Amino acid sequence: MFDATFGGALLQGFIAFFSPCVLPMVPFYFSYMAGISMSELQNDDSIAPGAARRLVISALFFALGVTTIFILLGMGATAAGQSVRIWKTELTYAAAAIIFVFGLHFLGVLRVPFLYREAKFESKGDPSTIVGAYVMGLAFGFGWSACVGPMLASILFIASMKETVMEGGLLLMTFGLAMTSPFVLASFFAKPFLRWMSRNRKYLAYVEKVMGAMLILFAILMVTNTLNVIANFMIEMFPWFQSIG
Repeated sequence: MFDATFGGALLQGFIAFFSPCVLPMVPFYFSYMAGISMSELQNDDSIAPGAARRLVISALFFALGVTTIFILLGMGATAAGQSVRIWKTELTYAAAAIIFVFGLHFLGVLRVPFLYREAKFESKGDPSTIVGAYVMGLAFGFGWSACVGPMLASILFIASMKETVMEGGLLLMTFGLAMTSPFVLASFFAKPFLRWMSRNRKYLAYVEKVMGAMLILFAILMVTNTLNVIANFMIEMFPWFQSIG
């Protein structure tokens, strides 16, 4: 049965990749993973076949590392939520209020100082190797930026209300795959993607506004208990959604 929260996680994860705190980091990760300098990555020459292969493989295992951390966080959030199930209604309102504040933060209506703080975990592995790239992904999963943090937190709140640990893990896997899939896809077309980034950098601020509006809408749907109404509407319009979630 389709669960609207999975659609929300998918959309939020995808938008998170294009946030002002994540997208600008992509060229540095590509350079690091391919083992070439930024000037080599940004010039008009093609990437050497060996470096291009390293980049794609490293990007894939980096994405798996990030998603692994998100799955574990989702499972942990659900397990914790089950222990306070009797306060489900109160927790729903509390989660909605926090998500609403996050939305106002992105829209620039107010600024929450702690959202600018970032946890950093250094990885000493070689990112051009499978293990090194995976460990680097694990480190990034722990050290998410201020832009990803609020969206991730909102999904974790939803995961805490899921009935089973498996559902919580799947919800965060959806978020993680949606956030990292564009990264993996871009690694196949690194130079065209970086040129596209350079041309469209000015639009990043609008992405932040979209994120804020999405979080506020999601909070309202939670408080009004209309997530299921939207899910049923989508099932009627697109029957194949029943196989999701």
